[in-house]
Amino acid sequence: MSVVVPLHRRPVASRGPVPRPRPEPLWREAVGTELRAERAEREERLVDVAGRAGVSVQYLSEVERGLKEPSSEVLSAVAGALDLTVAELAGRAATRLAGASGGAPCLAA
Repeated sequence: MSVVVPLHRRPVASRGPVPRPRPEPLWREAVGTELRAERAEREERLVDVAGRAGVSVQYLSEVERGLKEPSSEVLSAVAGALDLTVAELAGRAATRLAGASGGAPCLAA
């Protein structure tokens, strides 16, 4: 005979919509935020950084907004255009993710 496991029910008073936890930010969003913050701190325009990196202004804008996940080559070019190494950029993004999730980020290959 099978064992039936009862489901936990919410109390009747709180049967309204269940609040959903905020999803963790994505890696591409954290990287984009860091790129945009660095560019803004340097008071540079998208067009200037994109030109030095060899990417289109639209693509760089999408990367900064976390809409595109750049290849490692593009990431290196954009970071270099901002006088950052990929390691520095990754460290900043990891710190941002750790702060958002309350712990160290776990990245999978």
